[in-house]
Amino acid sequence: MSSPRRIRLLARPLAAGLLSLALLSSACGPEEGDGVAAPYDLLIRGGTVVDGTGSERFRADVALAGDTIARVARSGLPTDSARQVLDATGLVVAPGFIDNHAHVETSFDDRPLAENFLRQGITTVLASLHSRDQPYPLAAYMDSLRRDGLAPNIGFFAGHTWARKRVLGYADRAPTGEELAEMRTLVREAMEDGALGLSTGLQYIPANYAETEEVIALAEVASTHGGIYSSHMRNEARGLLSSVRELIRIADEAGIPAQIQHHKAFGPGQWGWSERSLALIDSARAEGLDVKHDLYPYTAASTGWDVLFPEWALAGGTDSLLARLETSGTRKKIRADMREEWRAVWTGDDLCRIQFRTVDALPEYDGRRLCDLARDRGMPNEVDAGITLVMELARDGGFSAIYHAMSEEDVRRIMSHEWAMIETDGDAVAFGRGFPHPRSYGAFPRVLARYVRELGVLELEEAVKKMTSMPADQIGQPDRGRIREGAYADITVFHPERVGDRATFTAPHRYPVGIVHVLVNGTPVIEDASLTGRKPGRVLTGPARPAAVQR
Repeated sequence: MSSPRRIRLLARPLAAGLLSLALLSSACGPEEGDGVAAPYDLLIRGGTVVDGTGSERFRADVALAGDTIARVARSGLPTDSARQVLDATGLVVAPGFIDNHAHVETSFDDRPLAENFLRQGITTVLASLHSRDQPYPLAAYMDSLRRDGLAPNIGFFAGHTWARKRVLGYADRAPTGEELAEMRTLVREAMEDGALGLSTGLQYIPANYAETEEVIALAEVASTHGGIYSSHMRNEARGLLSSVRELIRIADEAGIPAQIQHHKAFGPGQWGWSERSLALIDSARAEGLDVKHDLYPYTAASTGWDVLFPEWALAGGTDSLLARLETSGTRKKIRADMREEWRAVWTGDDLCRIQFRTVDALPEYDGRRLCDLARDRGMPNEVDAGITLVMELARDGGFSAIYHAMSEEDVRRIMSHEWAMIETDGDAVAFGRGFPHPRSYGAFPRVLARYVRELGVLELEEAVKKMTSMPADQIGQPDRGRIREGAYADITVFHPERVGDRATFTAPHRYPVGIVHVLVNGTPVIEDASLTGRKPGRVLTGPARPAAVQR
């Protein structure tokens, strides 16, 4: 450990000066395993360390002082060297997992313990927003989280959708010069408040009404403040390749690192296209652009009902759509556009690919499928019947759904790519309420169980790197995502042979198994597989990169 690094860490205020003593002992005192007692707060003893960098695992004891990893002792440390000892015999000690994208926004106001995330081993959740509303003013909301407390760390992005709705509503048009300047001001305010970058949900209204130039203009603002660009791309199905090219163009022209979120080849007609979308990423990186991506380990997506309608029909919002459905000629045009898109993307010839999460007008169908509703109404399992039913449900309040429209081969190919990371794309759920996608409960353990242990798609060290140091570096947090001396003590301890997801598409409210201990900033939030109720999480702020020069 170099002297400059040690001096900077010692300047960080910690309880009772324990970090100072521990780091000085580590840097200047006896060698590891010498039996000399040190004032550590907590010792994780007997585990196998997978340090998050991709390096080979090794046996070591890990000692914490305050919020920091003070010792990583390959030769071991005595049990009396710490106030608390956690037994990790037979377990893996890894950095806490970082969820690249989850739908949390202001959810931690109601569920500050975020148990469904913690039990996956997640210690940091990123609110990338996409199509969601951004808390405003962001600085004030961050202060409220610091005041009230939360269990995991959290980071926020500036939301393009939010800014566009605030200035243009649901209008399907380009902004005027004055309106674009107002949107840029909103992004600048969020970045100055501590946002990590700009996020877009270009598949959804009203963001999909934006031309690429609008997004570039906002991304330039984020870039000048050291932000990154993350995107639910414009089209993950028939427009997948053009959407990847658009993201690469934004990265290039705005001078900003870019990240594809929940990368997928969606719809039966596009299965296998991940080979080409990954080639585009590789080509961009070869040209010097910083382009990465992430995914969740499932072959089904989840979103609202409006994606099943043509974008033009949604202009002006739900009320405008419903008015169009009342006009015979317009309804016929909507149906014709939907028929073509459904066959290529959403259903093929099987309505069972659409599984309801929650149906406002028909709660008895929560968790069931569109083909079930068609059968119960005496209708055939075909696209035209499904369109009729979805139009009816839109009039009656809509629904959210799980869309079973991805291939396992594409999931494996994307996951094994060098620059892929992991996310949940999940919600902060209340146990037993609603019908969530199982990713909200099981995404990270599923990677470790299915894709590491069972299928061998990834080696354990590689999988942990994709969950830890890669996303930490992506958001400019090099002191997280690693088991090393001086890093923040975000740590997940799991059983490598037992860890796994239990949530399914028919029984989603099931916590995973095999996650034994989870620590956030040195404080146990899961201990011996039990929730502690403690709230040591922090708000992580930008810049994620050195600020770019104004163009």
